[in-house]
Amino acid sequence: MTPIERIGVTRRWSDAVIHQGTAYFVEVAEDPQQDTRGQIRQILAQIESRLALFDSDQTRLLQVLIYLADLADGVILNELWDSWVPQGHAPARACVQVGLAPGYRVEMVITAATGSVSPRVT
Repeated sequence: MTPIERIGVTRRWSDAVIHQGTAYFVEVAEDPQQDTRGQIRQILAQIESRLALFDSDQTRLLQVLIYLADLADGVILNELWDSWVPQGHAPARACVQVGLAPGYRVEMVITAATGSVSPRVT
């Protein structure tokens, strides 16, 4: 059996799970007081930081599932997304409207290829 590595484990979730060179994790804004644009910027920066821990980056994104509290915010999302994802490296992506916890405008579920088996978690 191949090992499964869980990082930041709590009773209900792990901050990230790595299996066979693939990382799975979820990001929400660290500061939900920000508007939609601010929350999306935060999340994209958080994704970059998390990917770096796995010796990975935006070119290694496999799939991103995006949950918006209001699909009207898709215009803002796409503007920021298009400047963030490197040309030619767009992952499979879905974006849907859902009810999120109060104050949260965006949640992203990420699947990415890692650069190494052991992440650089500190």
